[in-house]
Amino acid sequence: MTRDDARLKRLLEEEQARLRGDIDHLSNIKYRRIASSNHMAENATAAYDQASNQALLKQLQHRLQRVERALAKFDNGSYGYCENCGQPIDFARLKALPDARFCLHCQRQRETMGGRNLGPRALEQGDI
Repeated sequence: MTRDDARLKRLLEEEQARLRGDIDHLSNIKYRRIASSNHMAENATAAYDQASNQALLKQLQHRLQRVERALAKFDNGSYGYCENCGQPIDFARLKALPDARFCLHCQRQRETMGGRNLGPRALEQGDI
């Protein structure tokens, strides 16, 4: 493992720890029943907060999956290689996005010419 690889792995491990902490925090928030207040505005605020936190929790869980997938690639020797074409992913791209799955060329193709659906549900479906 090169020094740069060790640095990227450390970044991923730090991100993994941060994400796990954030997920743990959001998972342990206790919500009161929305209809327990006599004020519609309070109920609406509580419902919005709960929905926002649940959406954030899903995003964090998805991000954690990506980070853990990248860490697993270190173990099997495939880290830093494009999942589509097999070519090395540029170090600058990995530095900016250590869990990148595709080289810049393949990522562009996925986003423009026949890649998977990148609509509003793409994150939930694992397309991003």
